[in-house]
Amino acid sequence: MEKRTLKDLLYEQVARIGKAVSSPKRLELLDLLAQGEKNVEVLATELSADIKLISAHLKSLRDARLVTSRREGKYVIYRLTGGDVAGLWVTLRQVAEEHLLELRLALDQMVADPAKLASIGREALLEQARRGNVIVIDVRPQAEYEAAHLPFARSMPVAEIEKRLAELPTDKDIVAYCRGPFCLLSDEAVALLAAKGYRVSKIFDGVSEWQAAGLPVQASTPQ
Repeated sequence: MEKRTLKDLLYEQVARIGKAVSSPKRLELLDLLAQGEKNVEVLATELSADIKLISAHLKSLRDARLVTSRREGKYVIYRLTGGDVAGLWVTLRQVAEEHLLELRLALDQMVADPAKLASIGREALLEQARRGNVIVIDVRPQAEYEAAHLPFARSMPVAEIEKRLAELPTDKDIVAYCRGPFCLLSDEAVALLAAKGYRVSKIFDGVSEWQAAGLPVQASTPQ
C-alpha cells in the first residue's frame, strides 16, 4: 500500500472515534454509561429523548466500538467497552474546560453556592473518609453505586435522603458526590441536608474522574 494511502487510512480510523463523540447526546450517553450498564429505556428517560433516537445514537457509538450490548430478556443492555472510554470522556471534558470560556461560565452557573464546594483534595478526602472523620455519600441511584463507587462512600440516593437522615451524624462533615461536574444530584443533596442543619459540601468528582486521576474505586457487584 502506498504510504500516503496508508496514512490516510490510519487517520480515517482514528477519526471514527471523533465522529462518534461529535454529538452532545452521545457524549452524555458515554457519561451515563460510565456509571454502569443501562438499558435503552433508562437511557432515554435520563436524556428525556425518544427511544428510537437514543437507539440510533447508541448504534453510532457501537459502530465505533465505544459501547457494546447484550440482551437480557426483552431488554438490550448497553455498557462501555472499557474503562479507557470513560477516560476519553473525562479528557475531552477537561480539554473543553481548559479552552472554552463558554463552558467554564456554564459550569459556574451550575454551582448555586460556591461555598458548598469541598476544598479538600482527593487523597486527603480519601484519608479522612477512611478514618471516619468525614462522611462521603454517593447520591446516585443504588445500581450505579454497586457498579463502582468511591472508597468508604455510603450509598444514599437523593430520593432517599430525607427518610434516612437518622443514618447521618450531625457532628461530622458530609461530602456528597454524583456523576461528575455536569451532574446536579449532589446539589440537590447539599441543599436538602444544609436546610436540615448538616455541615455538608460537594465535590465535582465522580467515579470516572477518580479513576482518571489514578485513584481506586470499589464495586459491590461483579464486573
